[in-house]
Amino acid sequence: MASVTPMMQQYLDTKAEYKDCILFFRLGDFYEMFFDDARTASRELELTLTGKDCGLSERAPMCGVPYHAVDTYVEKLIERGYKVAICEQMEDPALAKGLVKRAVTRIITPGTVIEPAMLDEKANNFLLSICFVADRAGLAFADVSTGEFYVHEITQPETTLSDEVARISPMEIICNDQVKLRACLQREMQNASEQPSAWFQLANATEALCRHFALNDLSPLGLSDEYKAGASAAGALMRYLSETQKNALEHMTSLRIYQGSETMLLDRNTRRNLELTESIRGRSRKGSLLWLLDKTSTAMGGRLLRSWIEQPLVDEAKINRRLDAVGEFAQEHVLTMTLAEELQGVYDIERLLSKVAYKSMNARDCLSLCASLQKVPKIRELLREAKSQAVEEIRDSLDTLPELTDLLTRAIHPDAPILITEGGIIRDGYSQMLDEYRAASTSGKQWILELEQKEREETGIRNLRIQYNRVFGYYIEVSKSYYEMVPARYIRKQTLANCERYMTPELKEIEQKIVGAQEQSTRLELQLFTEVREKIAEQIARIQKTAMALKSLDALLSLAKSAIEYHYVRPEMTQDGTLDIVEGRHPVVEQTMSEGGFVPNDTHMNADDCRMCIITGPNMAGKSTYMRQVALIALMAHIGSFVPAKEAKIPVTDRIFTRVGASDDLASGQSTFMVEMSETAYILRNATAKSLVILDEIGRGTSTFDGLAIAWAVVEYLCDKQKSGAKTLFATHYHELSELEGHIDGVQNYCISVKEHGEDVIFLRKIIRGGADKSFGIHVARLAGVPHPVLVRAHEIQARLEVSDINQHGIGQNILGDAEKRKDEQVNLFDYRKTEIINELQTLDVMALTPMDAINKLFLLREKARKL
Repeated sequence: MASVTPMMQQYLDTKAEYKDCILFFRLGDFYEMFFDDARTASRELELTLTGKDCGLSERAPMCGVPYHAVDTYVEKLIERGYKVAICEQMEDPALAKGLVKRAVTRIITPGTVIEPAMLDEKANNFLLSICFVADRAGLAFADVSTGEFYVHEITQPETTLSDEVARISPMEIICNDQVKLRACLQREMQNASEQPSAWFQLANATEALCRHFALNDLSPLGLSDEYKAGASAAGALMRYLSETQKNALEHMTSLRIYQGSETMLLDRNTRRNLELTESIRGRSRKGSLLWLLDKTSTAMGGRLLRSWIEQPLVDEAKINRRLDAVGEFAQEHVLTMTLAEELQGVYDIERLLSKVAYKSMNARDCLSLCASLQKVPKIRELLREAKSQAVEEIRDSLDTLPELTDLLTRAIHPDAPILITEGGIIRDGYSQMLDEYRAASTSGKQWILELEQKEREETGIRNLRIQYNRVFGYYIEVSKSYYEMVPARYIRKQTLANCERYMTPELKEIEQKIVGAQEQSTRLELQLFTEVREKIAEQIARIQKTAMALKSLDALLSLAKSAIEYHYVRPEMTQDGTLDIVEGRHPVVEQTMSEGGFVPNDTHMNADDCRMCIITGPNMAGKSTYMRQVALIALMAHIGSFVPAKEAKIPVTDRIFTRVGASDDLASGQSTFMVEMSETAYILRNATAKSLVILDEIGRGTSTFDGLAIAWAVVEYLCDKQKSGAKTLFATHYHELSELEGHIDGVQNYCISVKEHGEDVIFLRKIIRGGADKSFGIHVARLAGVPHPVLVRAHEIQARLEVSDINQHGIGQNILGDAEKRKDEQVNLFDYRKTEIINELQTLDVMALTPMDAINKLFLLREKARKL
């Protein structure tokens, strides 16, 4: 039986250990893939599938990628959900005796990416670990590209886990029970995997955490007995990172306990409907609240601002502390712009430090870190007269690290190349020995030039050249036309088509001196650079503290710049439930319109007589924009931002709920109406008196009777202080709900004002007290281009429906024109106003009617008269 070659056997042995990965096997300047991995990579990466002799009867399927371009190919595989194991040569092939030693140095998964080209610089790349224990779930999540590490616990994961996953937005999930994970999330997760249950056992998890943080127990991390599930998840995450990253992860220096009670939990629907970090259409950053407010100068600040938007504060003192800082910068325009300009020279320190841990930091990364640290003294000086507590703490946390800055300035060459193995990375004067090697190398080049001139003169060969390549070293090249003039002392090394290459004893001697000096120089440079990198590693904790201060400053400045540019005001936080917004504006929509084009609106709600605003009005009039505007202003206040309004009092809110629009969920087999009802049920179960609820069109996906009944019952439930009492904005086309004002405590009617001009309707976009009596649906249909005959028929049917019985038989017969006159079958939720026709005639503006309006009005009055 044929056996494979030693190299292929080495590959097969390595592949057996990493069956779930695509193995990138280093061979010289390429990473090669074989057999099934080659077929997969060839298909996914559009590579040519070839073959390689491997000792078997058939060639092994093979494809490969250049080592210097590997990141591009790995990124494509990661995006498609694959894991990639990188197998490197562990020794210099030129020095190896026999088969080159190889080993997997890292496994790249969606949640463990650190390469800048594969990351969104202003978003975290979290790996989430979930440990299910009875009715609890421990959550640990880390971003290995920044060193951030958090732990959290939740109860009843069946109802709460989905929202937590939406908040964390992980790129990859590991867990101890994938069946339960799927049940909790009610959907498949592409990059979710179940890991060995032993990893999640508390004893093993504790050992993994203690080993990483060099502790005897977990108490210094704050992981008491209350966090057993959280500790288990965190330990399993560390074990997973240890297995895949193959390094000590020195930049993960702390573990923070995430307190859910300190931030506002936003469910998946609310994040989507309010377009916090991406727009609904296109799912792009543009058009989102983050896009509007992100004026950060650094990638670190951008990530922090994003987390603030996704996790609003609920503690009034912390909110005001942040507002104080934003207010201080908003008043000091020159200081704000100067600080922002200084921060533009600060690189992504957090992700630079991850390269230290992975030993992938190059000389240019060191220059970036040095340039960033050089900005710190100036920034600290600019903050010397800070007044707010938050800014004072930032100033005091800024560590200038003068010793490290000095070391990097002296050691690293300002024009250092990317690769650290080619020399030229250490500055002249840093090492005496290195300077001596360089001098010998430089003198050697002069020796070569002198020897070349000497040989030309002695031989008479005018185009004689001394050149160098890595294979032959230095050689004398003579073109074909001068072969007869070559002296006997020349030793032939190579014959080419148009020239021959020679060596002389003198050239060989010079070569040995030059190459020796160059090799020693390169080797010493690498050693010196490694020492510099180790010095940086020793200061990781101090650098991270400074990075945290810089990114906090950047995020605060971003909010201040937004306040200045968009003319925002500081909101007043209240505890009495008062929500009072004067001339509020939708922060994103107003920026898409010409100056002065957005119509501001007031909002007045409280915990007593105005908890429920029933908003009626035409389609396209702006009801949804208005409600989202109120929710966004409330949320902005809770992140510590100024808000788009003339004045604003915002109550401290525990949660914001939205139910806006719906579509079929084909994956779970739910209809539009089922999705709508599920979202409504979630709100009714979780909204409290401190919550803000946005409801847009409840009950549209079913019959008129059912929809109205459900909407009516939802209003009653939310208005009941014993059951909920949440402040609610409820937009509806069920005008019957307007009758609730005066009958249910806390309900007030509002509508969007319109102006009718002939057949046209002008939307004034202004919210006013009172209910609307028309939806102008047919007008919207006309704007949408519905054919004229359909519109005429719709007007006729509308007139009949408005005076007909609200039941299938009556509607059908009335449309056909054969409805029988039946009394007292018109459904009314309260007394029908018998004088409606008289009042309508008294208020009718005859002169404003077009001929078509007059015919429609006359037809409508006739139909109403039939019913008297």
